Amino acid sequence: MARDALHRPPRKSLLSLLQPYILVAPTLILVLMFNVAPAFRTINDSLHKPARGLGAAGKPPEFVALGNFQDLFDDEHYMGKRFLRTLRNTIVFALATVGIGVPLGLLTALLLNRPQPLLGVWRFAVFYPSLLPLIGAASIWSFIFSDSIGLANAILKTFGHPGLNWLGDRNLVLLSVIIINIWKQAGYFMIFFLAGLQNIPRDIYESASLDGAGPAQQFAYLTLPLLRRTLLFVAVISFTFAFQTVEQLQALGEGGPADSANLLLYLIFQNISERRNWGYVNAMTIVLIGVVLSFTLSNFLLFERDETDR
Repeated sequence: MARDALHRPPRKSLLSLLQPYILVAPTLILVLMFNVAPAFRTINDSLHKPARGLGAAGKPPEFVALGNFQDLFDDEHYMGKRFLRTLRNTIVFALATVGIGVPLGLLTALLLNRPQPLLGVWRFAVFYPSLLPLIGAASIWSFIFSDSIGLANAILKTFGHPGLNWLGDRNLVLLSVIIINIWKQAGYFMIFFLAGLQNIPRDIYESASLDGAGPAQQFAYLTLPLLRRTLLFVAVISFTFAFQTVEQLQALGEGGPADSANLLLYLIFQNISERRNWGYVNAMTIVLIGVVLSFTLSNFLLFERDETDR
């Protein structure tokens, strides 16, 4: 018995058992207060509509279940028309910025990952637009896209073209916003790709060159597979940024004309102060979170499946 007592581990005090939970408690409380609780509040509010009629200010909201979501996807409803048009704009905007901005960031990283004169200047020139505030970058481009004195139309007029109404034509205004966003973020993505490229050992490329692999083969079979994690990360943050675009629309016609360039988060911002649209605002927030979350999870699941298949 005495020998068993000597080998028995000492009992932990109550304080030592609770210590990990005490250390985690402040962070957990903050997460519950500022993340979990607002999320449940948003879900609950998306299932209600503010009371209508005389004296509605003092009445409790009306429970409508999924009625707000049905209205949003109803093209005949006043809010559904705006929401569906804006959702299409946002999806096109996200696909264009990811599909063009990410490859452009990778291309600039490849070009600036080799010794050349004034390398630091070139890298800073490409990265500099990402340092500008979004509203500042949008103001610069609003001048470039100006009808009469804008740089874009001045260049077109030198080739005999009368110029374009970049921010007033329904068919061009979304393209203008896409161009600004790509110009703003390509340099930011370049930094991640540049860091990933510099972590790849040069011996791998030297061995591939000795085996007869050309630049295209090295890029397809070495660079891209070794940058898969970086590509996944950049694609996810690029898609997330696209659904968080707000500031530049403030300087570019506020999503007009007729919501032709409006985006989902800015539509939420436009309607958040109207009491009658409060349920729709929360429903649109749920849709926005669902789209971003589904894209992020699908990318991670696809990436993990490819990793296990190797």
